[in-house]
Amino acid sequence: MTEKGKLYLIPSPLGENDPEEVIPAPVLKSLSGFRTFVVEEIRTARRYLSRAGLKGRIGELEFFELNEHTDQGTIEGYLKLFEDGNDVALISEAGLPAVADPGAQLVALAHKKGIEVVPAVGPSSLMLALMASGLNGQSFAFCGYIPAKTDERRSRLRTLEKVSGQLRQTQILIETPYRNDSLFADILAVCGASTKVCVAANITMPDAYIKTKKVSEWKKEGLVIGKRPCVFLILA
Repeated sequence: MTEKGKLYLIPSPLGENDPEEVIPAPVLKSLSGFRTFVVEEIRTARRYLSRAGLKGRIGELEFFELNEHTDQGTIEGYLKLFEDGNDVALISEAGLPAVADPGAQLVALAHKKGIEVVPAVGPSSLMLALMASGLNGQSFAFCGYIPAKTDERRSRLRTLEKVSGQLRQTQILIETPYRNDSLFADILAVCGASTKVCVAANITMPDAYIKTKKVSEWKKEGLVIGKRPCVFLILA
């Protein structure tokens, strides 16, 4: 029986940062040891690796895509990449792979097949937002994406606010950037005046915006978030 390689989870910058600003030096150094990469988007991954010091080697590397359109059969086929002790690096479009990310499917499959999974240190927009929010960091829940339809979304927000109040638990949400402002509008429309809401946009970037206010205070702001990557946190 041939030895299986390991699956390494390699973080990437949250924006157009220089990788050295946000990715630990040992992680960047480790990139030169991989030949095979499973990535969410090949073009983005190539750009990241080039900026991380592998520009002269990009042509020697193997890239395989794993995104929301990748079928299960293709993902299972990636198990062949681990044969003969070959290590594989998994890279997300931004931040930590396998967290609110399709790469989680390969991680689950690796565990099922006895392939060792090795996470590396890097930026998490969720944890950075929680750190900076001033909300409850002792008890929190990541709720991911909530429904896009207004009625369903407002119903979910009411439920999350109720849970937050009962448990004193911070609720963490994300949204596709072009729906940021509609989600924020629904939060302000549904949540109580004293509920605290943190808006954390473009985290780690020079124009990062992170503020926490009560709903009643946000309603006076007239904030337009736009299409910046954003994390929303709620504490009733």
